[in-house]
This record gives sequence, structure tokens and C-alpha cells, in this order.
Amino acid sequence: MAMTMNGEVQLAATREAVWTKLNDPEVLKVCIPGCEELEKTEDNGFRAVAKMKVGPVSARFKGRVMLSDLDPPNGYRISGEGEGGVAGFAKGGATVALAEKDGGTLLTYNVEAQIGGKLAQLGQRLINGAAKKLADEFFANFAKAVQN
Repeated sequence: MAMTMNGEVQLAATREAVWTKLNDPEVLKVCIPGCEELEKTEDNGFRAVAKMKVGPVSARFKGRVMLSDLDPPNGYRISGEGEGGVAGFAKGGATVALAEKDGGTLLTYNVEAQIGGKLAQLGQRLINGAAKKLADEFFANFAKAVQN
């Protein structure tokens, strides 16, 4: 099952500050809902473990995330994949762009993802709703982290 999602969030910080936080594993770990482990790897990436619940399906996903098309402090492409055992898998990517706006930074994102396994059987509406909720939670957490 494939899905796409996009949005933007206005942050009260400079582009450079937002860029720095977007690349800081400690900040990201606190911001990603359900994240239990996040560590930087040598190759512009991260190893992650996150616990997620979507409808009746709960799973611990282990995965890798890679950063590419790095253009500091304007944005990057992030791509990754995770395995959740019997719950299934998720893989996808997002482009993240930062632009100066209204004395702060406008962060714009476009996500494409594919999921399979039990998760894919839950139905498009439930999956899209859960994905939007996770994205909203992440960006609310990230906005707080950037302002501190």
C-alpha cells in the first residue's frame, strides 16, 4: 500500500538553528513518537528503533534512515525502511525544505511511503490518519525543541 503526505510548519528559529536540530540524533529521538533508540551512523544516516501502534496492530520497528541531497541549511532528502516483524514493514522517503519566512523558518515536507504486512490490511483511511497523527506529533515536538 502506498501513501503520500505533505505539509508545512512555521518555526520560530533561524534556518541554521532548524538545520542543526534536524541533524541532531538527541533532538530527533525526543521528537519522534515512540522512538526508543536513535544513533548516528558513519554514512550520513541513523539506526532507529521505534514502537508504534496503528489501530489494533502494535509493533516495534527496527530500521535505518539515510540522509542525502544535503543542502545546508536549505534541506535534504531522508529515506528509510523499517521491519516490524509480523506487523509488516514500512519504507519511504521525504524531502524537507527550509525557507526564511516571517522572521523564522518555514519547514515544508513531502513524504512518500509504502507499507506491507498486517499494517497494509488495516485500510488506507486508518493508515493515513495514523501517519498524519504521527507527523503532527513529530512537528509539534520539533517546534518545541527548536524554540528551546
